[in-house]
Amino acid sequence: MSRKPAAAAAWFPLADGVVALAAGFALLPQSRVLLVADAHFGYEDAIGGGAALPLWSTAEMTAAIAIGAQRSAAREIVFLGDAIHGSNVSAGAAAAVVGALDELRAVAELTFVAGNHEGRSRGAAILGSTVEACERDGWLLVHGDKPGPPGTRTIIGHLHPSLHLGGDASAPVFLASERIVVVPALTPYSRGLDVLSDECIAALRPWDVRRCDLHVVAATAERVFPFGALSALRAALRRPAAGRPAPGFVRRRRLESG
Repeated sequence: MSRKPAAAAAWFPLADGVVALAAGFALLPQSRVLLVADAHFGYEDAIGGGAALPLWSTAEMTAAIAIGAQRSAAREIVFLGDAIHGSNVSAGAAAAVVGALDELRAVAELTFVAGNHEGRSRGAAILGSTVEACERDGWLLVHGDKPGPPGTRTIIGHLHPSLHLGGDASAPVFLASERIVVVPALTPYSRGLDVLSDECIAALRPWDVRRCDLHVVAATAERVFPFGALSALRAALRRPAAGRPAPGFVRRRRLESG
């Protein structure tokens, strides 16, 4: 895949058989599988301590996933872990999340890879059956909190990769090479792990990947923005003149294309 910057588009190839879509979804075109990472459904209730906060993000993310699945003619939606923020939510919140997932089941088959937020129960009370990993089109799909078998082409979530653009502005991004693809978090509540940071490349160490192996594709609601190689982007943005948010990106919670 090209590691050079390219014009914004509705989609962009990340690796062999994997495409980045607007809104932060990935698609496996051969099998029509839409990949969703780190939705954290029920977040407001899980952190609210019984305060009955409205689950606005669950409804918004459900609508976005449904649109993404319909636009890409997806047959299956695979959640790459942390589909829920936790199992310990109120009965009302659990019912709301179950209802949201039923809406998505009317669009495509659902598969849930368990993540660390699913906990020991693996979210069974809300999600039903889950898997620890699955394989589609020659790619291993796991959450990413634990490394998979060495040498396996892997797609993960978990890291919430983002590009911090100065102040509190950030953009969710894909990181990709021919061996590892990291899908950005769907939740609007996480600013994410800065892909330019040492912490990010350290988190990818189990997959034996270097900055020069990876390319960066940012996502907004309507387009993706290929920024080219991570190593080149990091060098450019760490120059003294860098620091102001790039045009078209605002706060993570309301990220829109310009």
